[in-house]
Amino acid sequence: MQIGIDSFVAIAPDPVTGVTLGAPERLQNLMEEMERADQVGVDVFGIGEHHRHDFADSAPAIILAAAASRTHRIRLTSAVTVLSADDPVRVFQDFATLDLISKGRAEIVAGRGSFVEAYPLFGFDLEDYDSLFVEKLDLLLKIRDNLKVTWSGNHRPALNGQGIYPRPLQNPLPIWLGVGGTPESFVRAGTLGLPLMVAIIGGQPHRFRPLVDLYREAGLRAGHPASRLQVGIHALGYLADTTEQAADEFFPGYARSFTEIGKERGWPPVTRAQFDALRGPTGALLVGDAPTVAKKVLSVSESLGGISRLTFQMSVAALPHAKALHAIEIIGQQLIPLLRKQLEPPVA
Repeated sequence: MQIGIDSFVAIAPDPVTGVTLGAPERLQNLMEEMERADQVGVDVFGIGEHHRHDFADSAPAIILAAAASRTHRIRLTSAVTVLSADDPVRVFQDFATLDLISKGRAEIVAGRGSFVEAYPLFGFDLEDYDSLFVEKLDLLLKIRDNLKVTWSGNHRPALNGQGIYPRPLQNPLPIWLGVGGTPESFVRAGTLGLPLMVAIIGGQPHRFRPLVDLYREAGLRAGHPASRLQVGIHALGYLADTTEQAADEFFPGYARSFTEIGKERGWPPVTRAQFDALRGPTGALLVGDAPTVAKKVLSVSESLGGISRLTFQMSVAALPHAKALHAIEIIGQQLIPLLRKQLEPPVA
């Protein structure tokens, strides 16, 4: 199982001091966090994509390329690329270039995003939400698998045998499908034989098992080997030296972020009782010390029939830089060794 970190590069006030870092300082801190993750053995680092005032991740490929020059082994991925509002040709070129710069460490997680600002910003109609993604994913996969592409669709000018350059070092360039809770998305990923990244930010992870089963069944029906049908989880989480410390440090920023989002989406304000329930044994939050979180990660994996990747989203809580760095160190130096030990096959 690979363990990683995802960041949305949030520009939000510290929930305790009220101080908000500007984008330059926030991005410099992010570079240090990615560098530290590489140093302590974290497997993958993902950067989201948003087009709002409260995030600084509108150009994830550029952020990842900057990190590539400061890291050596960690895999670098989007989390997610809002493919519906982008040009698949340009997405492929950006990540192929990242793959060359990073010497074969680039990945794409393609999705539709949890916010919709990108659609009007780039001139797309939300009524085309589904058809945009289906068509552009088809084109992205054709570009990945073919040097010269002949293709036509409804949302982009046709390609008539043009070559798409540069080509990545990895062949094929890894492309995951990022999904929420729509059954059709799970079936699509399975049918295409793409690895699946499931965003589970609330509720109980085991309730996603029927959807994960749909994915695996669709993949096997399409003729893909079971080994190709990988499942990853994007989860909200945070680690500290004790479980109580982790909960107390993560809750204020978490509550602020989801209460603000709730004002847009009609959710009630977040309470500590709700938070504590979600970090309980069956809840979605992975908050605690390393042994507590390791036990829960293994439980989530078992409940979903086995996962191959799990990424922690901590930036939602606007944690101070020093605490974020310490959490990264705990993930790399304590959590990952604990999980690897538990997952080792028994010696015959």
